[in-house]
Amino acid sequence: MQSVVRLWMVSLVIAASFCVVAGEAPARDLRLATTTSTDNSGLLDALLPKFHSRTGIVVRVISVGSGKAIKLGENGDVDVILVHSRPDEDQFVERGHGVDRHDVMYNDFVIVGPADDPAGVRGIGDPIDAFGKIFLVQAAFVSRGDESGTHKMEMRYWNELGSTPADNPNYRAAGRGMGAVLLMAVELKAYTLTDRATYNAMKDKLDLQLLVEGDARLFNPYGVIAVNPQKYPDINYEGAMQLIGWLTSSDGQQAIGDFKVDGKRLFFPNAKY
Repeated sequence: MQSVVRLWMVSLVIAASFCVVAGEAPARDLRLATTTSTDNSGLLDALLPKFHSRTGIVVRVISVGSGKAIKLGENGDVDVILVHSRPDEDQFVERGHGVDRHDVMYNDFVIVGPADDPAGVRGIGDPIDAFGKIFLVQAAFVSRGDESGTHKMEMRYWNELGSTPADNPNYRAAGRGMGAVLLMAVELKAYTLTDRATYNAMKDKLDLQLLVEGDARLFNPYGVIAVNPQKYPDINYEGAMQLIGWLTSSDGQQAIGDFKVDGKRLFFPNAKY
């Protein structure tokens, strides 16, 4: 599994100079583990500079699948997580690794594939039916295979279908992020399950068509959780709560809603504030 670590330094020198003039210590950096969808889609590029401008906090982003992001939180390697795997998020809090969970936004999953659609799934709303057709004809399918939220949702569909995807000789578990999986699906002329945001952000580079969408089972909510400071006293809990507070505030929610690619909104804010 590859992770992408990025350091947000927008106006850092200016912010540090301001703190010296004001007689305040520079804000402590914040470690955020989040999904590849928030990174690949460009959402973080839109949000984090605004948060930095308001707080002076530099956010170090670790972009991985939800499963890996949650594990980083469990180990105290990050301060806050922004993920989309609700059952795992609830367990993260119940087991004392995190403090609360806050709704932030949602989008949805879609099934994409080659234009000739060998499994004939185009226009099917139900993802279980679509997976059944893909399995029946043993069409090529690329899975995240990385314990991400997308991968876990895919496996729920296979389980509901009662099929073992590995029985399809054309099934590939990539163990990679969403952007890489979409490119692999193009190369193999395969189907894949993706979040709509990453697909829309990359579709001009992809010879893949959106084939299945709209079912309630494709709903994809995102939550943000601070790592428990009682378990890891050295984490930046104050910074984590500032980020959570901003993301779930009217300003943060508006910034999420304003983010668009080619005029289309990719994430829909749903925090309760």
